[in-house]
Amino acid sequence: MSAQAPDFDSRDFRSALGRFATGVTIVTATHPQEGHPIGLTVSSFNSVSLNPPLILWSLIKSSSNREAFEQIQRYNIHILNAEQLALARQFSTGSPQDRFRDVLWTPGTSLEQVPKLDDRYCSAWFECYNRNHYHEGDHMILIGEVERCHHIDSLPLVYHAGSFDLTPTLTETQ
Repeated sequence: MSAQAPDFDSRDFRSALGRFATGVTIVTATHPQEGHPIGLTVSSFNSVSLNPPLILWSLIKSSSNREAFEQIQRYNIHILNAEQLALARQFSTGSPQDRFRDVLWTPGTSLEQVPKLDDRYCSAWFECYNRNHYHEGDHMILIGEVERCHHIDSLPLVYHAGSFDLTPTLTETQ
């Protein structure tokens, strides 16, 4: 038995998915051949397992970074704090060579010294071993094994209904 054909178009599907709010991350790595930092904004991030500690995220297959992320050994995922809307936009729409412009970062602790964004930008970060990747539909799903992580008590930046959004708290709506 196989799946039935959808009774909706891609715009309807995207709108329905937009009802689920997600955090906003920046994934960074070191280009495997050229050695320069690469990074992009990602909202498709999720936990998979506590033991071993696994996460997943997905990357559209047409991304100019796809081949690099198929080859790299490690990457860092940074959950952005609520004040980092401009940084999220810089890493999603800026040219690849401008994404790290005026951004504070250091080489991470891994052998590849993967770029780690400064803690002032993040609610949490994860240093990951690139455990596996799968091609499904128009995306590549990446599974990372978390080697190190850290969190800070700060509100995350939220992506909802097709845009970056700070969901109002109960006190604001009363």
